[in-house]
Amino acid sequence: MKKRRLGNSDLLVTELGLGCMSIGMEEKTARKIIEAALEEGINYFDTADLYDFGKNEKIVGLALKGVREQVIIATKVGNRWNKDQAGWSWDPSKAYIKEEVKNSLKRLGTDYIDLYQLHGGTIEDPIDETIEAFEELKAEGFIRYYGISSIRPNVIKEYVAKSSIVSVMMQYSILDRRPEEEALPLLHEHGISVVTRGPLAKGLLSDKLLDKASEKGYFDYNYEDLRIVLPLLKEKVAATRSFTEVALQYNLANPAVASVIAGASSPEQIKSNAEAVRSQPLSDGEIAVIKELTKASKYKEHR
Repeated sequence: MKKRRLGNSDLLVTELGLGCMSIGMEEKTARKIIEAALEEGINYFDTADLYDFGKNEKIVGLALKGVREQVIIATKVGNRWNKDQAGWSWDPSKAYIKEEVKNSLKRLGTDYIDLYQLHGGTIEDPIDETIEAFEELKAEGFIRYYGISSIRPNVIKEYVAKSSIVSVMMQYSILDRRPEEEALPLLHEHGISVVTRGPLAKGLLSDKLLDKASEKGYFDYNYEDLRIVLPLLKEKVAATRSFTEVALQYNLANPAVASVIAGASSPEQIKSNAEAVRSQPLSDGEIAVIKELTKASKYKEHR
């Protein structure tokens, strides 16, 4: 599987990464999914301290222990579970980040994290203090690089201006093209990579189409919009290939994108996603058709 450089780092990540939140809490099943990913050549595994109260990190760490030097482990910090574990609060403080990294390292069973990401962020955060925490962890050898997970343009701009982030994780898909307006051009200009999540738009951009649609719609599309646009996309750009291929290749066509993070709840899903990433890239003509069909404003007249 092809690899791309993550920002200005020396991390070469596969074009497809595994979003580990979806692998579940049953260790044997989760291990099979991770092993399938390794067999497909995937080297990028994304987790977070928030997932399953930290158990996700433990499962990922155990499954990757034997290949630790060959893989890139990314995890996240900033959401602090309440004592009763009924919810969590946001804590981007330096003290919390520097303490929590030790817990993630212990759960992952490793002495370093390849990519440590702030799991969210607002413009009201103590951003300078947060950056200081990540820079110190980098200098101390606990992390190799750091990034943020955010779609907020004002937050992204602050980190671009003040920090040495190598990546930004954000939601991006054919049905949610918000990052194209500001974030992707800005990050590409500054040599910061984008790692995308939600490329299949909760299954809408798979061959199941409307079977996955909710009456609430998706992002800027209501159900009626989806009923119009999904069949059109299928007809115009996915008639001879899977919708999954079109969806993942659309993300990878943007020069700012280094890797697409897709979840999987079975080894079969891993194989399907890997085949999609290895498929023929979209042509300029296909991308133009997709962009024309997904101008959300076109469908507002039907509301």
